[in-house]
Amino acid sequence: MVGQSVQGLAGRWGSFLKPLRNAVQGQRRSLFTKELATMRILGFMGSPRTKGLCAQFTESALKGAASRGAETKQFNLVKYTIKYCRGCYKCVYHHHDLPIGRCPLKDDMATILREYLDADGYIMASPVYDFTVPSVMKAFIERRFPMFYKTKGARGIPDARVKQHFKKKASLIATGSAGDDFASIAEPCFEVMSGHFMIEEIDVVDQLYVGSIHDVDEKRYRDKMDETYTMGVHLVEAINTSRKDA
Repeated sequence: MVGQSVQGLAGRWGSFLKPLRNAVQGQRRSLFTKELATMRILGFMGSPRTKGLCAQFTESALKGAASRGAETKQFNLVKYTIKYCRGCYKCVYHHHDLPIGRCPLKDDMATILREYLDADGYIMASPVYDFTVPSVMKAFIERRFPMFYKTKGARGIPDARVKQHFKKKASLIATGSAGDDFASIAEPCFEVMSGHFMIEEIDVVDQLYVGSIHDVDEKRYRDKMDETYTMGVHLVEAINTSRKDA
């Protein structure tokens, strides 16, 4: 009788505890999944050719980041409505309490900037057009101005509204028709794409120039796809390292 009572009691307690145990395990899995998904990497691709090599290299780098557990998203900028900056300075002179200033232009940039601020890492990719970035990439970079603030009449350049303290990282890719021996031709592109990062305190961990873009054979294509994939992996690793050091 005692054995049966104990068995019955154990059965009742087991049926009571099982849902609780499952809930706890489910919560642990949920927290673990959430932990893996906390890193978000955005790719901003500035070529008007959305299926060209610059776009493919961006996608490859994002795949490398995704292989290490990051969530990724590629912005082919030519597909977004990005108006030209008018230089009115309203976004930097006002609302200094906000993480993103208010631009009077109505287009896709407000949404893009919110995603930009929430991300942990960035891949900026652009072809070399006339020794610099194409107009669509330049327009995007100029319209990142709401990320900064300045008191009207003050001297010096605007400062970042949200300093990242070098916890966020970025990688840069440039493509061009000039051969790899003339990689210096891409330096203006790298400077334009990374200028804001310096003020925001975001480290650039890699930059790659792929030259002779109109003469890429199958082997070189595979090599560059592997190299850009590795860039994405390295970007995630660099961010993880900075988190551990915090």
